[in-house]
Amino acid sequence: MSTTKIYVVYYSLHGHVGTMARRIQQGANSVQGVEATLWQVPETLSDVVLNKIKAPPKEVDVQEIKPEQLLEADGFLFGFPSRFGVMAAQFKAFFDATGEIWQSQALAGKPAGIFWSTGFHGGGQELTALTAITQLAHHGMIFVPLGYTFGSGMMVMNEVKGGSPYGAGTFAADGTRQPTELELDQAFYQVNKSTLAANSTINP
Repeated sequence: MSTTKIYVVYYSLHGHVGTMARRIQQGANSVQGVEATLWQVPETLSDVVLNKIKAPPKEVDVQEIKPEQLLEADGFLFGFPSRFGVMAAQFKAFFDATGEIWQSQALAGKPAGIFWSTGFHGGGQELTALTAITQLAHHGMIFVPLGYTFGSGMMVMNEVKGGSPYGAGTFAADGTRQPTELELDQAFYQVNKSTLAANSTINP
């Protein structure tokens, strides 16, 4: 049985998406025959700006990914914070650099899921996902949504919970709120959907 390579590719400014990415990696690696790797997309903000907004240092144990390295993976989980209902510019810049791969359609047929962080309820828990799907569609990738397969966890009403049928999510609020265990459990569960889809592609 071949090893299924899952790349968890993300951008995290204040650490919320990074926390979710690590839980997603754990979920993927819990599946037999799967090898999940964390990658960060390059930062586009200057050190001066990052210092002014008090952004923490980047995670030194996670390497930056180059567009051509996407070709090595069998499936993906892409994660990013929301900016006005769309993915952060840093992640969009990364996708914008995949033009050569798009021309060859080398990613066509590969499954991909998405996860995100927004500030508040009106910050794009569904819209951010919907606008991100366009990137996958142009590459011919297969979008693997969460649906309502997380069961009762999707229906929790007695606590604040991010996410939607499109994927796992969290709320950052003013930046002090961190992903809850329920949100992280949803992220852990979501990756199994994309992982199994990738697994079935290379091990029919």
